[in-house]
Amino acid sequence: MSDSAVARNLTVHVDRSAEAAIVRCSGRLVAGVTDVLSVEVRQLIPSSKRVVLDLSDLTYMDSMGLGTVVRLYVSAMSSGCDLELVNVGRRIREMLGVTNLLSVFTIVGEHGIRMP
Repeated sequence: MSDSAVARNLTVHVDRSAEAAIVRCSGRLVAGVTDVLSVEVRQLIPSSKRVVLDLSDLTYMDSMGLGTVVRLYVSAMSSGCDLELVNVGRRIREMLGVTNLLSVFTIVGEHGIRMP
């Protein structure tokens, strides 16, 4: 896959505040580009108490993407960092439900409302 095709699959933008590091994901979190997210978030974990993955613009996630999110969650938890998901789309929410992972993650809706 060319570098330009990889770049179109996933872009990650990080905003830091006093309370959290917010990682905005755009595009497709699929095999071949999962390292883009993994590298960014792993750099944030040691210095952040809370990392929020904003999935507003994530259009698709495959099993490799899901595995990456799970590995990041485990890394964060073992470092004393909370990893939360925000603005999870219907298809990704369904994937988390089918894999029984919906209850594992803290899902935060709009306006910071935690969802069951």
